[in-house]
Amino acid sequence: MPTVEEKLAAVRDDLAERDGVLVAFSGGVDSSVVAAIAHDALGDDAVACTARSETLPEAELEDAKRVADEIGIRHELVTFSELDDPAFVANDEDRCYHCRTMRLGKMFETAERLGIDVVCDGTNADDVGSDHRPGLRAVEELDAYSPLLQHDVTKDEVRELAEHYDLSVADKPSMACLSSRIPTGLDVTDDRLSRIEQAEAMLRQWGFSQFRVRDHDGLARIEVDSDELSRALDEEFVAAARDHLTDVGFDHVTLDLHGYQTGSVSPDSESAEDEPLVEDVFETDYPTERT
Repeated sequence: MPTVEEKLAAVRDDLAERDGVLVAFSGGVDSSVVAAIAHDALGDDAVACTARSETLPEAELEDAKRVADEIGIRHELVTFSELDDPAFVANDEDRCYHCRTMRLGKMFETAERLGIDVVCDGTNADDVGSDHRPGLRAVEELDAYSPLLQHDVTKDEVRELAEHYDLSVADKPSMACLSSRIPTGLDVTDDRLSRIEQAEAMLRQWGFSQFRVRDHDGLARIEVDSDELSRALDEEFVAAARDHLTDVGFDHVTLDLHGYQTGSVSPDSESAEDEPLVEDVFETDYPTERT
């Protein structure tokens, strides 16, 4: 088996053969490593591009700008709205497919404008065949190139490469778009995305590292990593979370005692035996009418 150093050399040599590449860049560890290698291989002929929309938290956009500066790569921003697509808003099991199709479409439009033939994404070897990932179908259909997948770079190796390039996101937890917090079948709306973003900003300010706030049509289900559950039961945090989340529009505030779980509102997680254990530890007053 090739070493991580040999895989890095293979990816770098692969990208160096291109006239230029545009990297679909979220600022997460996967796309950041692709951007760093592309910049290493191609210099100014590598471009990172971030698509800004309602599903991208402002904090993630700022992270993307900061990491692009760390790498030294040219950074392009494009804006679009997934909410313009009724298929995305309907939030069926193919929501990620519709989202990725639109997002990558903006990448290809930008690449064409810049005279670049190749659009790269951050799919790694561990992504294929794991969980419910219809977004990967969009990658295949649009013919985006996944150099980490092509050269069998795993998630652990991605983090090693991030450390090699001294990237601040080497240990950054995974972060899916805000629409992933809304259960399948419940419409994705601007109001729901906004209150989720404001709720998660509060958890970030309190120092939680891996978390989600799931929006069950007005009921906030907070998930934090299992080793942070005790902190989520701290009386001061409980009071702050209850007040802030009701202020931003939630009717009920709950804590999931299973802790953080990826895809806990996706189609693969909706069987009765996987039903989450939820306790309303925040003593919400359960308002019947919002003023």
